[in-house]
Amino acid sequence: MSDLLRKPFGTHGEVHRITPESAGWRYVGFALHRLRAGETATDVTGDREVILVMVEGKANITGAGQDWGELGDRMNVFEKTPPHCLYLPNGSDWTAEATTDCTIAVCSAPGKGGHDARRIGPDGITLTERGKGTNTRYINNIAMEAEDYCDSLLVTEVFTPAGHWSSFPSHRHDEDDYPRITYLEETYYHRLNPANGFGIQRVYTDDGQLDETMAVADGDVVLVPRGHHPCGAPYGFEMYYLNVMAGPLRKWRFVAAPEVEWIMERDAK
Repeated sequence: MSDLLRKPFGTHGEVHRITPESAGWRYVGFALHRLRAGETATDVTGDREVILVMVEGKANITGAGQDWGELGDRMNVFEKTPPHCLYLPNGSDWTAEATTDCTIAVCSAPGKGGHDARRIGPDGITLTERGKGTNTRYINNIAMEAEDYCDSLLVTEVFTPAGHWSSFPSHRHDEDDYPRITYLEETYYHRLNPANGFGIQRVYTDDGQLDETMAVADGDVVLVPRGHHPCGAPYGFEMYYLNVMAGPLRKWRFVAAPEVEWIMERDAK
């Protein structure tokens, strides 16, 4: 199995924990908790900032010295409704008590103390269409560059219809050369509908030194340390992914793969 493809530990409790150390990079962290009603998850942010994303279900959450009440109303991620999220700066602790069965993603990156704890969504998050033809997909931007909520984190959800491509035309963000391109590590947390399906993700560099093509199952995480990273949803299977990106500069600038530059230029017209 590719080192870039991370399978969940199981089906219950903390099923993913990806740290910069385990990923072999510097910035992005990702964890996932699948809780039954009445169960709790708790952690501290340390020197990192965190966005908790209620992927599915509901939980009462306390964090950064505040009681945020019950977050969540989307019981199935493929409802595509805006998620309830919570931003917590570095130096915080948090506890989530599930009020229904729920799935909570923990997105993290280095914190600098520049932003206060806050709720993010569902207000202010609108499902937005992107792309053309079989490259059409639908975006819930949680905390991208336009949302000044974080020190380092960039977080978004993407819904890719069956038979469509996503994160395409192929592009990379693996050099620190702003404004041409920014260095951003990235994780993809994948879900499939129906859940017994599969998707495809390729991670490759222009020189071919990295070229991995993976069949992703429901619940898998793919690491993108560098290179291009398109993914596809086979006919009959809808794909969701939650993206977490971070690097030395909180800006998203990318360069297209040479073989698809013409597609990007054509579709921009």
